[in-house]
Parts: sequence; C-alpha cells; structure tokens
Amino acid sequence: MKKALIAATVVLAMSAAPAFARGRHTGHKGAKTAKAGSDQTFVMKAAKGGMAEVELGKLAAPKGASDQVKKFGQRMVDDHGKANDELKSLAQNKNITLPTDLDPKDKALRDRLDKLSGDAFDRAYMQAMVTDHRQDANEFRMESTSGKDMDIKQWASKTLQTVEDHLKQAEDANRAVGTSGKK
Repeated sequence: MKKALIAATVVLAMSAAPAFARGRHTGHKGAKTAKAGSDQTFVMKAAKGGMAEVELGKLAAPKGASDQVKKFGQRMVDDHGKANDELKSLAQNKNITLPTDLDPKDKALRDRLDKLSGDAFDRAYMQAMVTDHRQDANEFRMESTSGKDMDIKQWASKTLQTVEDHLKQAEDANRAVGTSGKK
C-alpha cells in the first residue's frame, strides 16, 4: 500500500511538472506583456494629452487676451497636431487603438476655460499649461529612458525636446500673465 501511494505521488508530481513549467513560462510572457503594456499606457496617455493640447490651443488662439497666449495656443495646435499624427502612425504600426474623445478631466477644463475671457482666461489657461507640461515632460522623459518598445521610446525621446520647449514657453507666458503656475 505504501509503495502504491509513493508511486501515485511520483506520477502526480511528474504530470504536474509540465503544467507548472507552462504556468511559469506563461508568467514570463505575462511579464513581457506588462512591460509592453506600460509602453501602450504611455501611448494612450500621450494621445489623450495631445488631443487636449490641440483642443485647448484652439480655444486660446482666438480667446487669449495677450498676444503671447494667442501665439502659445496656436503653437499647441500646430506642434501637438503634428505629434498626434506621428503618434497615430506609430500606434497603427503597433496595433494600438487610440482614444478618439477627450478625457473627462480635459473636457471639464475645456468647458471651464470656455466660460472665461480676457485676463482670467489667460491666467487659467497658462496655469493649466504649465502644470500639464511639467507632468508631460516627466512622463516623456521616463518613457524615453525606461520604455521597452524601441520605436515608442525613440518617439518619446524626440518629442520630449518639443515638450520641454513648450514647458519653458508656458512658464514664460505664465509669468507674463501674472500667475504662479501652481494650482
């Protein structure tokens, strides 16, 4: 009886070994997917942010009270429109479906800004742009150094230069319209 129990345990252990090995292998694949997923998360956030920059820039170009805010808004439309087109192409090559609508937070900001005018618009818009571009610069920097997908990493690195330039311009315009850039 003891021999039968030992034999059954050995057979069970041997039949479980391939399943265990498959589970470990799948787990390893899952880790790769998680890493790729972080690149995909970055792409999705960049797409949402880029859409928001264009939408908000479309508000600022005509609504801004100061020339500096109007020009900054137009630059957002132009630069982020171009970056969005590049990102669409990259996402298509990677089989990533990008969002087509603004994030609820960005919709709320757009609606709030749309109700403002003059100096109040300029201050609120530039404050939002400084805050947003600080966060964007950090996320693009992180992806450009830690991304796993080389194409996405390269796009983030190239685009980071523009985002950092936007941040500097946003900070300059923000000082010009008299806000601190903090919420």
